[in-house]
Amino acid sequence: MTTPPDDDLTALSGGLRAAEATGGDDRLVLLCLLAGRNLALDERDVASALRRSELLLAAGGDPRRALELHGRAVTALAEDLDRPERRAKLASGLATLAPAATGLAEVTAALERLTLDADLAWQCYAMARLAEHLADDA
Repeated sequence: MTTPPDDDLTALSGGLRAAEATGGDDRLVLLCLLAGRNLALDERDVASALRRSELLLAAGGDPRRALELHGRAVTALAEDLDRPERRAKLASGLATLAPAATGLAEVTAALERLTLDADLAWQCYAMARLAEHLADDA
């Protein structure tokens, strides 16, 4: 495992502390966002998949309503982006977070849960990407 640069460690530490203070699915989504920060994706493919997910939100009523972890828009995005090598990189990112989570009981438990459930981790990563996209558009 490589050690991130000091700036990354500071941001990572802040993100993990924020995750510790957050509850439920939000904690899982934040951890997957942190774990997937170095996931290299073709941004054109991601942009297309995000637009499709945004259309699913709009078709269901309010496109700015709260996202649901297992809702149609998030699930569609997760399926569109899903590749074995991407899941492997996300799993590697989750493993990288574990040492930095020492002393953060809730984060440690959430990381264990995500490590044991790759489908949940991927769904959380997709939700994080969609939430970021919607926040950028706001």
